[in-house]
Amino acid sequence: MLDIKKYAAIDIGSNAVRLLITNIIEEKDKSVSFKKSSLVRVPIRLGADVFLNNKISDQNTERMLDTMLAFKLLMKSHKVYKFKACATSAMREADNGKAVAQKILEQTGIPIDIIEGQEEAAIIAATDLHTFIDNSKTYLYVDVGGGSTEFSVIHNGKKVASKSFKIGTVRLLNDVVKNQTWKELEQWIGSKTKTYDKIEVIGSGGNINKIFKISGKAIGKPLTYFYLTSYYNMLQSYSYEERITKLGLNQDRADVIIPATRIYLSAMKWCGAKDIYVPKIGLADGIIKSMYNDTVLSHTQLK
Repeated sequence: MLDIKKYAAIDIGSNAVRLLITNIIEEKDKSVSFKKSSLVRVPIRLGADVFLNNKISDQNTERMLDTMLAFKLLMKSHKVYKFKACATSAMREADNGKAVAQKILEQTGIPIDIIEGQEEAAIIAATDLHTFIDNSKTYLYVDVGGGSTEFSVIHNGKKVASKSFKIGTVRLLNDVVKNQTWKELEQWIGSKTKTYDKIEVIGSGGNINKIFKISGKAIGKPLTYFYLTSYYNMLQSYSYEERITKLGLNQDRADVIIPATRIYLSAMKWCGAKDIYVPKIGLADGIIKSMYNDTVLSHTQLK
């Protein structure tokens, strides 16, 4: 007996808004499988508003409304059974974040859960991360977003430390990250990883996924610190326009990819890691898994 249901996750980040639709396949006497069906990404960049002006602009509020309405229609077309929408640091920090979420609920019927950094890290941990982890090793998991980056230390297959820092790609582009925050991050990574002989980094986020794809590496193989450093230096040698025209990057990727790479390299340097693994998972994947396993407080059936 085969049972297939579609679940959807909406990830409202500081750089982009994503809709992930996943087929959940249940077959008798077999483990459940999750197969991505559709991924739509809209680069609204809420953080550019919030990290400078503390509020979401009227223009981006309208873009959010249009996007959520489009997502609702796509979910309806795909016959999605359940969905959940989560917003991270930009909406969390916006003075009008809750008001915008309420407006979206009233006009589209989509409730938005504005989550804290720790909850974000917990949802991401609900992904298939364990399938990429060797329980005999120690990892620093780094999930880079537009407004914040979540760090977790995983030892013997278990998370032993976790913290969210207000260091993100959009925040760095707008030069609103204090040196003190970088120092606090360096101290935290050092103190949480110094007792382990060898650390490897696991990276997630759209930018490291893009770099991994460009590298041509086989799934499961890591990028080296040397490769990432060389790529970072190469990116900096091109202008923003050249990164679009010569490197083929999307315009909303061509600027944030540099600060993102800086965050990954800093994390690798401060924990002494030589390799970074890229499993291509993120918050949206975690939302899907959390809904299926009933570890999130609320989700919505599509009407």
